[in-house]
Amino acid sequence: LSWAPRPGLPPATAAAFLASGPDGEMLWLDVTHRPGQAPWVRLMGRYLLPPCKQRWHTCAAFLPQEGLLVCGDRRGSLLLFPCSSSSGRAAESTSIANGGTGPVVEDSSNESEPSCSLHKGALPLESPLSVLFGLHGKTGVTSVTIHRGYIYSTGRDGVYRQLRLQDQQLEVLQKHRPCKGLQWIEELRFTSDGDLLVLGFHADNFVVWSSRTGENLHCIPCGGGHRSWSYCSSPLAEAFAFIKSGDVMLYHREAEPCEQQVLLASLHGREITCVRRLGAMEVPGHATLNVFVTGSEDTTACVLVLSENSRAAVPLARLSDHISSVRTLAFTMGPGDEGCGDEGLSALLFSAGGRAQIECYQLLCTGDTVTESAVACQVIHVASHRLDKHWEQKKNRHKLVKMDPETRYMSLSVVPGTSTEQLPTPWKFLAAACSDGSVRIFGLLEAARKLVLVAESFHHQRCVLKVEAFLHAWAGGERKHLLCSAATDGSVAFWDITGPITDAVDALHQGEGEMQPLGECCCLAALLLPLTKVRVALLTEPVFPALDAPLVTVMAHSCGVNSLHIRETPEGQYLVASGSDDGSIHVCLLEVALGRGEATAGTCLQVLERVSRPCAHAAHVTGIRVLRPDLLLSASVDQRLTLWNRRPGELVPLSTTFFHVPDLAELDCWEVVEAGGELRYYCVLCGQGLEMLCGTAPSKPPPQEAPQ
Repeated sequence: LSWAPRPGLPPATAAAFLASGPDGEMLWLDVTHRPGQAPWVRLMGRYLLPPCKQRWHTCAAFLPQEGLLVCGDRRGSLLLFPCSSSSGRAAESTSIANGGTGPVVEDSSNESEPSCSLHKGALPLESPLSVLFGLHGKTGVTSVTIHRGYIYSTGRDGVYRQLRLQDQQLEVLQKHRPCKGLQWIEELRFTSDGDLLVLGFHADNFVVWSSRTGENLHCIPCGGGHRSWSYCSSPLAEAFAFIKSGDVMLYHREAEPCEQQVLLASLHGREITCVRRLGAMEVPGHATLNVFVTGSEDTTACVLVLSENSRAAVPLARLSDHISSVRTLAFTMGPGDEGCGDEGLSALLFSAGGRAQIECYQLLCTGDTVTESAVACQVIHVASHRLDKHWEQKKNRHKLVKMDPETRYMSLSVVPGTSTEQLPTPWKFLAAACSDGSVRIFGLLEAARKLVLVAESFHHQRCVLKVEAFLHAWAGGERKHLLCSAATDGSVAFWDITGPITDAVDALHQGEGEMQPLGECCCLAALLLPLTKVRVALLTEPVFPALDAPLVTVMAHSCGVNSLHIRETPEGQYLVASGSDDGSIHVCLLEVALGRGEATAGTCLQVLERVSRPCAHAAHVTGIRVLRPDLLLSASVDQRLTLWNRRPGELVPLSTTFFHVPDLAELDCWEVVEAGGELRYYCVLCGQGLEMLCGTAPSKPPPQEAPQ
């Protein structure tokens, strides 16, 4: 049994009552309260729940504009039923059966009025329009909430999900984990000030968790999870009632003055490990707003907006799908000029880190002058991939030895220039540096929401720290996809990955959109047929196409390479800058050529120039960017940001700025042309905090001494 607010009727006098009975039949009845009289009950609809062991519903909510009913069942599934036409059919069919009166029950002692059960056969038994089977696991769905056109569901799996309707089908946008240990989530409540409160049971306490501040607002000892409870709060007091051992218990507390004042809210609970700038947005009445994404050791990624005027970072969305730390981010912009069109800022975001896990999201940022941030961000979860996902599906896995359970993705890079408009579905590629010594190439099919392994190589034989993909195009239109990888031994390797990408695209061409992935993790190799069917073949050996040997390997440093950046010069050559644990900076100039003759057929890389600056910094160089062919920017754990002038055979420091972020993890840069035509460089640094700096660079550096 459950109650649900009835759209179009006053909540104080009317509500919808849903009852589950034998054989999975659920009845919807409208109950109207009349002062001094018995309640008025009208049968509105009959619904059939999908077969399962415990076949009854647990919660429900109406979608008034769409004329639909969403409910959750004990099996953890979400169901969508039609209800717009049920009311009309109920009134019409039961009016005939009742001699012109509806199927109402005013009093159980009044035999003149027929019972609802006598006429339920006049209503059709509706089947669900959409079913998300076992969405919240086997422990059941606890609540369904409608807010601003989105559907939110909670369960006892420690997760609440955001969904939307797409052609009368339920589509999961993303899932959230409120806090560690809160496995029994009961309800969501949206406050008037924009906060989202998560109500649930944590161990033997009832907790109210704030998604805005990321902390427990209230913690009430009650002995554990209770199926019958009620909570109410106001600025003056809060009350919590529950049934325990047949007794009704009431907890009441008056509001106390808050003696704690937050001077600066935190973005993450632990160190920020990576940062990327998605772009800038122009909102009427506001200065330029920069949108960033940060990843942290607290296993979350945060989409935030930073205004130069207010100098405040306001979180827009928090991504909590990772089960371990987020170490690296990569993105590619959506359609339009840098992904920023009339509808806002669009990007496809990849995040990766511990437990060999990659997550992919579609981000859409639009202007919203009502909110504090002036920007609204919609997040859609696209795909995910874990190398050890097959391990969780193995039987008797406790008897086997798990191979390399601590593999981490250290760096990601989206392969540019793989736009394939001629293909029936979008197809993007991603390069990953892995702690197990491999370089892996993944392919993303957005339509099928699949992220599959395309190729890999264990050439480095040690932890790979950085990867950077770039595209080279000749005048005749021929293109080569190249990749640069750097490892803990100081080596920098250059690969031609055109072959694996071409093979994957050719596989997608076969059969008008049919696709055969070139590899899948460990003992599974999946064959994706027309984007919706999956056929799995069990193999005794992993099938991973190997990358060809690197074209060139350069020993750039004496130890690990912590930063890497590639920039194309106007002459069509490439500057590759890297920074190391030993505080050194290395820059090499590359030229791409086609080999002539059978012996040298293929792509050739020539190192035209190498420049090294030992002891450029007093600590690890964790961020480096090539701003211009003659300008480099480096950042280090020694909290110095240094601008370098690249000259033939040497690097000369131009200026040094001290920043305030300890334990620098990463650096990102971009350039902006001001209204007067002046070119300004911006950079954002992350570590134990987040900092954004702005500066200018001389058009022609002085030929001799550099200013201090």
